Amino acid sequence: MKPLRKPIKPGSPFMFDIAYRETKSSQTELPEHFHDWYEIVFIYAGSGTFFIDQTLYDVRPGDLFLIPGDTIHRTLPDAADPVIATALYFSPLLIPPNVYGDGFSLLDAFEHSKQAKQYQLDTRTYRETIEQHLELIHEELSEKRPGCRQAVQLTLQQLLLVLARHTTPSTAGDVPPPHIWPWIGQALHYIEEHLFAEIHLPQLAREAAVSPSHFSRVFKQLTGMNVTEYILTKRILSAKELLTRTDDKISDIAAQCGFESLPYFHKKFKAVTGSTPSRFRRLTLNFPT
Repeated sequence: MKPLRKPIKPGSPFMFDIAYRETKSSQTELPEHFHDWYEIVFIYAGSGTFFIDQTLYDVRPGDLFLIPGDTIHRTLPDAADPVIATALYFSPLLIPPNVYGDGFSLLDAFEHSKQAKQYQLDTRTYRETIEQHLELIHEELSEKRPGCRQAVQLTLQQLLLVLARHTTPSTAGDVPPPHIWPWIGQALHYIEEHLFAEIHLPQLAREAAVSPSHFSRVFKQLTGMNVTEYILTKRILSAKELLTRTDDKISDIAAQCGFESLPYFHKKFKAVTGSTPSRFRRLTLNFPT
């Protein structure tokens, strides 16, 4: 599987990008992808389905989606009602650490959404504020006045502050997940709960009470991956997190993430991330903060 990641412009110290008010159709949208950067997607108009992590969401005007780094996601716009959206991509390194000791972080909205596994926000009560911040960022990058990058960074921080204040552990799950193909939702949940065990298509199809061919067809239609690719990618993303947050041996991490062979783990890790596990760990731990 070829890794699909938001490209970082070589040599650019400004780890930020924006796709402003773009029209997404089934012909132009990327397949499933993930990236190290964080992503904010705001919907102006249109409809469709958004697959994030293990959940399928109905897309509605005024929705905002928070996508932490290394989260599999895919947009499926309605062919008859294309989505118009703005997407912001940024590295968390652009966000200064909290020096006030109060436990608050400008990335709290992402953390709460990740913990609750609820990535959709209803911004109807503060939609105008969101749109103003996105427009200011777009104007600064378009006009390229002196200090435009500093202005964008400050406006991004203001936007994250708004989102953090409207997203708490108790409100992150206020928007209920949609009931599209309930058996797919149940299958995704089962995969998440048994990610590092043996999981086979016939087993999932049997639990869903559908044929393996029907299960495979609908699963790939909605997630962009077949079952094997999806499970493999989720395991690799879990391994990336362990390589970053622990000092466990690579062989132990491979075993923890369901890989019986260390050479196979190395091969698949590089295929998905573009780097070997040891190089990824070395670059991550030595990256300046």
